[in-house]
Amino acid sequence: MPLVNMSQLLEEAQKGNYGIGAFSVANMEMVMGAIKAAEELKSPIILQIAQVRLPYSPLSMIGPLMVAAAKTAAVPVAVHLDHGLDLEVVKQALDLGFTSVMIDASQLPIEENISIVKKVIEIAKPYGASVEAEVGQLAGSEDGSVDNEMLYSDPDEVEELYKNTNLDAIALSIGNAHGLYKQEPKLNFSILEQARKRVPVPLVLHGGTGISVTDFRNCIAGGVRKLNVATATFLSVENAVREYSKGEKKDYFLMSSAMVQGTYENVSKHIKIFQSDNKA
Repeated sequence: MPLVNMSQLLEEAQKGNYGIGAFSVANMEMVMGAIKAAEELKSPIILQIAQVRLPYSPLSMIGPLMVAAAKTAAVPVAVHLDHGLDLEVVKQALDLGFTSVMIDASQLPIEENISIVKKVIEIAKPYGASVEAEVGQLAGSEDGSVDNEMLYSDPDEVEELYKNTNLDAIALSIGNAHGLYKQEPKLNFSILEQARKRVPVPLVLHGGTGISVTDFRNCIAGGVRKLNVATATFLSVENAVREYSKGEKKDYFLMSSAMVQGTYENVSKHIKIFQSDNKA
């Protein structure tokens, strides 16, 4: 199954009314575990990495690995740059074969956000890659280093962003947050409903760790097609390694297998929640 464009996956999900999991990875074992889960459950998936993670997983190394895994997978896989922060990194990801990029200028006034998104669309066009952007700002931050205040998406700005850019997917802030939630999230489905009525493109939910099955499925019913999962997978990998380390015998390759298994378990769980199994 060839490496595919993210828009292709989201369009199919729109027709079938299910969600596509966008799973953050940081090493070879996580890539292997995510692909294993997708192939076993016959689900399309998105492999992604955020720019803030690149000091730990350099794009020049992890990028080709992600692309190679997608190209040899038995199911459709898109490879995505999550929360791109500057045009140079966006260009690098596209040069490496990523089929989708997100530019995150959500902290800027909508006019500046639009201007930057337009530049990314022009960069991505020759590659045939999809472009995602965000309106509003999630609480927390992608790497946990900053505790951003939550700024809910304004449906007027969502519409303005789309009409001025014609981009492929829009991420919303409706009460979701990056990292671990300090309390049970209360999602504002009214914002989601208004946004869905105003733009025809698939919507995106970031901050998937800690959201209930019911809320996930309500988001999917409300037009969300891409659902990001990062922290839950990292925790699952960490827990698998901790469990392995309790044993007396220590072996690097068994520890590596534990990381694969930790990723596999969490990705499998979310694929079933998003109901994308048997959709490949």
